[in-house]
Amino acid sequence: MSGPRLDLDPDSAARDLVGLVLTLVELVRQLMERQAVRRIDQGGLTAEQEERLGVTLMHLDRAMDELCTRHGLRREDLNLDLGPLGPLLADRDW
Repeated sequence: MSGPRLDLDPDSAARDLVGLVLTLVELVRQLMERQAVRRIDQGGLTAEQEERLGVTLMHLDRAMDELCTRHGLRREDLNLDLGPLGPLLADRDW
């Protein structure tokens, strides 16, 4: 007697993997953004550094939108529910 069969749809598995990778990338992006805001608030950056940081973060945000669109995901699809801990990602007014 064999156990229950698990039928995996390759397209679904690939999309889920892409979603997981993009979730991790979004988490790191949000952490970088928070750190950048802290550094700016502390006054430890020059005006030029603040400008470059802002532009870089905008480019990363746009790249995330493009990657999600390319893979048929929405940004809100990336937010994992951690049960009693709440959502993984910060609320972006999805």
